[in-house]
Amino acid sequence: MAEATAGDVTPAKKPASTRTVVVASSAGTAFEWYDFFVFGTLAAVISKNFFSALDETAGLLAALALFGAGFFFRPIGALIFGRLGDMVGRKAAFLITVSLMGGATFAIGLLPTYEQAGIIAPILLVLMRIIQGTALGGEYGGAAIYVAEHAPADKRGYLTGWIQTSAAFGLVGALVVIWVTRTIMGEAAFTAHGWLGGWRIPFLLSSGLLAISIFMRLKLSESPSFQKLKDAGEHSRAPYAEAFGQWKNLKIVLLALITFMSAQGAVWYAAFFYSQVFLERFLKVAPSTTNLLILAITLASAPLYVFFAWLSDKVGRKWVMWAGMTLALVAFFPAFKAMTPLANPALAEAQARTPVTVAADPAKCSVQFDLIGKASFATSCDIAKSVLSNAGVSYHLEAGPAGAPAEVRVGDVAVQSIEGQGLTAPELKAARAGVETRIKAALTEAGYPLGADPARVNFWGLFGVLMIFVVAATALYGPMAATLVELFPTRIRYTALSLPYHIGTGWIGGFVPVTAFAIVTATGDIYSGLWYPVIFTAISVVTCLAWLPETRGRPID
Repeated sequence: MAEATAGDVTPAKKPASTRTVVVASSAGTAFEWYDFFVFGTLAAVISKNFFSALDETAGLLAALALFGAGFFFRPIGALIFGRLGDMVGRKAAFLITVSLMGGATFAIGLLPTYEQAGIIAPILLVLMRIIQGTALGGEYGGAAIYVAEHAPADKRGYLTGWIQTSAAFGLVGALVVIWVTRTIMGEAAFTAHGWLGGWRIPFLLSSGLLAISIFMRLKLSESPSFQKLKDAGEHSRAPYAEAFGQWKNLKIVLLALITFMSAQGAVWYAAFFYSQVFLERFLKVAPSTTNLLILAITLASAPLYVFFAWLSDKVGRKWVMWAGMTLALVAFFPAFKAMTPLANPALAEAQARTPVTVAADPAKCSVQFDLIGKASFATSCDIAKSVLSNAGVSYHLEAGPAGAPAEVRVGDVAVQSIEGQGLTAPELKAARAGVETRIKAALTEAGYPLGADPARVNFWGLFGVLMIFVVAATALYGPMAATLVELFPTRIRYTALSLPYHIGTGWIGGFVPVTAFAIVTATGDIYSGLWYPVIFTAISVVTCLAWLPETRGRPID
């Protein structure tokens, strides 16, 4: 009778318990993604406030690099909190991570700018980004595992799909808050230096989200799979040694990284972040229009994560993810090229009518990739290339005489750059400005637009093109949490799962914007930056097909 009574009660309580687990885990993860994405979305504003000593292109590169730096520390956070989660418990780990993330984001809103505090300002900003990246490194694994270890086997994909969609909710929240604040305050007040700059508001709002996250997660109990293991005294005492020191587990870590995590980082961040850089910096679309466009595709993406996760419960994880990464691989170059006439037809027309050439001594041309923002890129070649890249203009590189200053040819008009090496900072800034003025005058004369004409921007055409990548990214990302959980044993799941995830998203995905931008400035082709995500996606397309086993329905206890 007692057994019958227990059996009668459990089904009635289980749905409510499952809903609580999913809502609390997903909401907390969404808030953390909000914190992280606010910075990426405001990269251009951050560069003006914290890297104002650098020129516009170098400042943007520094801000993008700092965005990537937060990702660099995610695998470190994965190791720290993965070990904690496997030894102490899932709940304790993600309570700490949400507190660190919320506190660091709130602190960014209180930091002085470069004009107020000098070099100490970017140093403090770097420190906050390190804390953010480390915290997020422990967040995702804990939330995905927590939900999966509560979920029935036949709904594991669907329920963990809500963790995947939390990234969309976080990004939507960041974009909405930024857009509303920007609209109400106006661009000048929003980007203003000093304590009253409106850009601080999205960061300061994280304090409220932090309070909600902590409240919701305090109501959760420990994961049943981990609690059972701990009660039996069978939980891992040495997660690192087991996960990475035993080949049977290490090979699964490498398998996950190569077969789908490499593609996930490349595809997702190209779709939702590099597309913003491409539209604003190269195609000169207004930031407000770009924000609305990214907001629209992000809203459209939210149900697709859950749909593809649900589909993986029916047809298998492997084939859904493989289809997503293959779609992205095929679409990268043609889709981004299609965006140019849709976003800025005048630019496409001018580029076809009057091509631009940079003739320079190859020895004086650098790859403008600087993760710490200290390089000046002061040669005549670098100055010319940065001005053109910043203007969104593709150009052909031609070898010039050794030692001669670089020359920019816009049709029949030639503009000579200036050698900036050896100049003082004020002199270099003035020299750059002079070169930029002359090059832009030549571009304007040739019909190159200073910005995309809002009346000619095909919003819905751009939306349709970007939705190709949204479908690809959600098909790849939706089933991923369930796949990762099913690949690894409970004893080391938190540690082993988190590392390949955050190498893929943190190191490969997080550096998509800054690396692609640097490739463009090096080659002169605004589409050449796409080779970075293309290569990593291609690796996964081949290896996933050959090596990834199907995990749907695997027992995870």
